[in-house]
Amino acid sequence: MAREELTRLTGNGNGTCGDEDCPNVYLTADGSLVIQGSLSEAFTPPPGEGLVEIPAEVLREAARALGR
Repeated sequence: MAREELTRLTGNGNGTCGDEDCPNVYLTADGSLVIQGSLSEAFTPPPGEGLVEIPAEVLREAARALGR
């Protein structure tokens, strides 16, 4: 899946990152979320999964964008 196929919910000039390419939340066509953030080593996830850290404000901004 290419980034162009995703709807960017955060970082559109009104959050903690502005329009920079930093931690963001994206919406897929089927309604799933894709999270971009700093790699985390909090624990080792199962094969095929990864951990990222993002500021709580990014999730609040994503919830607002989804109307929640």
